[in-house]
Amino acid sequence: MTYETLIAVDALKDMLASGADVLIFDCEFELGAPDKGHDIYLKGHIPGARYAHLDEDLASPPDGSNGRHPLPAPVAMVAWLRAQGLRKGQQVVAYDSNGGAWAARLWWLLRWLGHAPVAVLDGGKPAWVDAGLPLETSTPQVAASGDFEPGDPLVPGPVNAAEVRANIDTRAAKVLDARDPSRFAGTPNPLDPVAGHIPGARNRFFRDNLGADGRFRPAGDLASEFIALLGEAPAILQCGSGVTACHNALAMAVAGLPAGRLYPGSWSEWIADPARPVATGSD
Repeated sequence: MTYETLIAVDALKDMLASGADVLIFDCEFELGAPDKGHDIYLKGHIPGARYAHLDEDLASPPDGSNGRHPLPAPVAMVAWLRAQGLRKGQQVVAYDSNGGAWAARLWWLLRWLGHAPVAVLDGGKPAWVDAGLPLETSTPQVAASGDFEPGDPLVPGPVNAAEVRANIDTRAAKVLDARDPSRFAGTPNPLDPVAGHIPGARNRFFRDNLGADGRFRPAGDLASEFIALLGEAPAILQCGSGVTACHNALAMAVAGLPAGRLYPGSWSEWIADPARPVATGSD
């Protein structure tokens, strides 16, 4: 059995116990403290997990105009995945301690590169620990480079700022902003020198995809809420820097809805050009 959206703790536990072929990535990260995630990883991670750094592994360097977490070049991403030992068709599981906020980025990137068997651990590291399952502190060694090859994308291609700007006039797609409601409305935040949102965007805070236990809510509930926001329109997914927008992409996949297109630059790219319009308020 393969997993392409979410995997439960018990299912991953059974895979590891049976010696199944699975590659696990710990995506722990903290905005404003880029090294903290790796430190947490070293203090304890799911056995066999490798570390994926949001800034260094799951993004390319920003240049001041392309957002905080530009997409990595596919050739660089493929090389990194091979260096981690990823093989063709191998099951990948990504997790973090933040409801999948960072792990969903790796999920989206692998789907973008045509790798189907990739899932986010539902409930993440907290659910693993709550189940009484062990952590380890040793760093696994890669026995041999993998033979992963990119294939046809399994998600729609990303959009750029010009396409998002044109959509303000056409309203052909609905823009869903995954940031928290206060940032969306325009409350000043140290992450962004300009507050507000893209005109016409709707707010879909990524944490609304989760229940109180940190696991994803039922597919039917997610579907009804996304449909209420989108109607019949396709989605453009954005956030602060194209990361938690992937959480909404994952939630839509869980809900069985058509995939939206990611705007990787998101708000941090949008505000780099003062000519781009900005809206404030809750709508």
